[in-house]
Amino acid sequence: MAHSPKKTDYFPYLLLVPASLVMLAIVAYPLFETFRLSFTNTSMSPNYEYVGLENYEKLMSRRFPEVIARTFYWMALSVALKMLIGTLGAVLLNAMVPGRTLFRVLVMPPWVIPIAIGVFIWGWMYNGQFGMISGMAQRLGILSGPFEFLAYKNSAFMSTIVTDVWIGVPMVTLYLLAAMQSISKDLYEAAWVDGASRLYRFRRITLPLILPSIATMALLSAIATFNSFDIIWILTEGGPRGATTTMIIDTYKTAISRFKYGEGAARTVMIVVFLGSFMLVYFMLLSRLAKRSPHNAA
Repeated sequence: MAHSPKKTDYFPYLLLVPASLVMLAIVAYPLFETFRLSFTNTSMSPNYEYVGLENYEKLMSRRFPEVIARTFYWMALSVALKMLIGTLGAVLLNAMVPGRTLFRVLVMPPWVIPIAIGVFIWGWMYNGQFGMISGMAQRLGILSGPFEFLAYKNSAFMSTIVTDVWIGVPMVTLYLLAAMQSISKDLYEAAWVDGASRLYRFRRITLPLILPSIATMALLSAIATFNSFDIIWILTEGGPRGATTTMIIDTYKTAISRFKYGEGAARTVMIVVFLGSFMLVYFMLLSRLAKRSPHNAA
């Protein structure tokens, strides 16, 4: 007996329509409009012209490549420190030691308090006249006099990284701690019975099983760090002499401070391209890690 073709159920697709419309309104349309404006000389005046690739040519012919390099350097150094400190913190908090619940609670404040308040506190500590860091360094004999950390290029650059790491480490720590606690205790007990050392158990059990979590956290941290605005703006506003000007800061100054919306839109398009590249690399890396996972090997 011939079977009639099964009718397609369109009801699940209808349920997606409201969310799709919202996404089109708040994501797709602004992206399209930004891309369109990047080919114009839009400014405060309501009249503007299409200038083709002129805004993109300006990006490549001026100091923007230096801003790109500084952004990636700032992001790479900050994310590397977050992942390193966060992984070590997760290992310590996962250990069976007295009072570990209290230590887990104490990790939270840098992540819980508003970013602006935390950055203002760091700005106070970096102050050379009454800041805690400069004062302690003088008492210990490291500095002979007050030092303004945010007044010099190298120290200001490193100061923004330290602040960003302080804010981002708790999230990395707690995320990786959750990944470690999801690993079956039987694996560790079997390795312990076989005489495996703690370092060997970490290398052969913990690290391979949390690699996908590390990759996910590294991507999320990279995106957040790449888009970080408030930390740098509150501390230095991109100074001194552009030493902490990243792509986000440069875009803000161009579009909002100088009212060059067309050039700012071109910078925004470049940021979207870089973030899209991050996502592509992440999915490729995650696919490889999934193929090499111990569960697949089994």
